[in-house]
Amino acid sequence: MTEPWAGLGAELGERATLVQFSSAFCAPCRATRRVLGEVAALVPGVAHVEIDAEARLDLVRRLDIVKTPTVLVLDAAGRIVRRATGQPRKADVIAALGEAV
Repeated sequence: MTEPWAGLGAELGERATLVQFSSAFCAPCRATRRVLGEVAALVPGVAHVEIDAEARLDLVRRLDIVKTPTVLVLDAAGRIVRRATGQPRKADVIAALGEAV
């Protein structure tokens, strides 16, 4: 399988990456963007990458993304270690990162 993050146009985090699939009219996506951005700023080596689900239907299909927001937690090698849908709480994101780093 080809690496799904190749050609994404974004760098993965040194320790972990929070990948957020969003859509234009999704209100919870905006709140999720804020929470993930805060966590990425708080935890060294963690990046937040937001993907427009409508613009990247290839990834949406390959990763079976069925609703927005969907958040994937990747480890340093780009493997998915956690997956969640809906607006996350900051504490839950930090706990999920514990599995990745």
